[in-house]
Amino acid sequence: MADENVTASENINETTKQATTPAAEASKPAVPSPAAMKPHAPSPAAFAKKAPQRAAAPAAPAAGFSEADVKAAEAFGRVADDGTVFVKDGEGEREVGQFPDASKEEALALYARRYLDLKEKLDLFANRLKSNNVKSREIDESIKTLAAETEQPAVVGDLAAIKAQFEALKKEGAAKKEALTQARKAAVAKAVAERTVIVEKAEALANSLDENTNWRSTADKFRSLFQQWQEHQRNNVRIDKADADALWSRFSSARTTFNVARRKWAQHRDAERSEAKTAKEAIIAEAEELKDSTAWVETSRKFNELMDRWKKAGRAGRREDDDLWARFRAAADTFFNARQADREQISSSEKENLAKKEELLVKAEALVPVKDEAEAKKARQALAAIQEEWDQIGYVPRDEVRRIEGRLDAVDQQIKAVEDAAWKQSDPEADARKSSFEEQLNAQLADLDGKIAAESDPKKKAKLEAEKATKEQWLNAIR
Repeated sequence: MADENVTASENINETTKQATTPAAEASKPAVPSPAAMKPHAPSPAAFAKKAPQRAAAPAAPAAGFSEADVKAAEAFGRVADDGTVFVKDGEGEREVGQFPDASKEEALALYARRYLDLKEKLDLFANRLKSNNVKSREIDESIKTLAAETEQPAVVGDLAAIKAQFEALKKEGAAKKEALTQARKAAVAKAVAERTVIVEKAEALANSLDENTNWRSTADKFRSLFQQWQEHQRNNVRIDKADADALWSRFSSARTTFNVARRKWAQHRDAERSEAKTAKEAIIAEAEELKDSTAWVETSRKFNELMDRWKKAGRAGRREDDDLWARFRAAADTFFNARQADREQISSSEKENLAKKEELLVKAEALVPVKDEAEAKKARQALAAIQEEWDQIGYVPRDEVRRIEGRLDAVDQQIKAVEDAAWKQSDPEADARKSSFEEQLNAQLADLDGKIAAESDPKKKAKLEAEKATKEQWLNAIR
C-alpha cells in the first residue's frame, strides 16, 4: 500500500505539472512531496478502475482519527473544480495544494487528515511537557519544529485553534523550561551540598591526625569517602565545573595531607622499630651471658633490670618481636628454671632442718617452769647446749622462722625471769638504795603531817593530804 501511495503521489505531481501554467506555478504553493503524504492516503490509481459514471465514495477515516474528527476539520476547507484545495485562514482563505485527479472528497479528506496529524503532534508535545524526564533542549527543538509546521501549514482544519494551541504550548514550554531550570539549580545545589559533606568529613579526618591516630582505620575511612564521591558523581546531577573542581581540590588536599602524614609516621615507625630491634638484640646478648649464673639473688636482679629495659625498648614489629622475645625468654627460662631447681632442693633441706629444730624445742620447753635460782641455773646450762645445736642445724623455711624462734625465746624468758628475781634479792646496792629511799619517804611524811595540822586553808590542806597519800603508796610499794 505504501508503494502504491508513492506511485500515486508521483502521478499527481506529474499531472499537476502538465495542467498548471508557468504563471499558476509561480502563484500556487508546491504540491506536497511524496514523503509528506501519509501511507493511508487514497490511491488515485484505485479510482481509475471505477466506472466513470459512478460517484466516488467518501474516503475512509485514517486509523486513529474518527470520521467525526475528519468531518470537523473538512468544515474549514473547500476544493475548487480544478482540484485546488483551500483552507479558511483568518478572514479569508489560503490555497494549500492541488489534487486534480481525485474527487473533491478525497482531496479534502487528505488535507483534513494532515491537519489531524499536525494536531496530534501538538497533543503529543503537550503530553510530553507533562513528563518528568523532558529536557530543555527537547522543548526548544520541538517548539522550533512545530513553529515551522504551524506557520503556514498545508492542511485543512481549524487553523486558529492550531495556532492558539501552539501559542499555549509555547508558554507551557517556557514555564516547563523555567521549572526545569529551577529544579536543576535545586538539584545542583543539593548535589554540591552533599559533595561538600564528603569533603568536610575528609578535611575533619585530615585535621584530626596526631600521634594517637589509627592509620589503618583512617585509611579505610578515606577509601570509603572516595567511593562515596565516585558514586555521587555517577548517580547525581552534574554540577558546575568550577564547583566540582574546587570541591575536588579540597578533597584531594585532605587526602594528600593524610598520605604525607602517614608516610612520615611509617618512616618514623620503621626507624623506631630498627632502634628497638637493636636494643633488644643487645638485651638478648646480656641475657645469654647471664643464663648459666648461679648467683641467684644478683642475677635475678639483673634479669629484672633487663626486663625493664625490654619494656622500654619499644616494638620492632610483630614478627620481629615474636622472634626476639622467644630468644630472650629462652635465656631467662634457663636461669630461672635452674634457680627454681635450686630452691626446691633448699626447700627440702630446710624442711628437714625444721623437723630437727622442733625436736630441740620439745627438749627446751621441758626445762620450764623453774622454781628457784638453782633450777634456773641448771635450766640455763641445758638451754645453752640446745641453742648451740640449734645454730648448727641451719636454715628452716622462711615462713616458719618466727614461730619456732618465738617458742625458743619464750623458754629463755621464763628462765631469765627467775634469774633476775634472784639477782634483785641478792644485790646489796639495791638494798641500800631501797633503805635510803624509805627513810626519805618517812621524813617527808612526817613533814607533811606537820604542815597539814598547821594549814587552815581547806584547798591547800586538801592538796597536802593528796601529796601525803601518794608518798604513802610509794612507801608501801618498796616495803
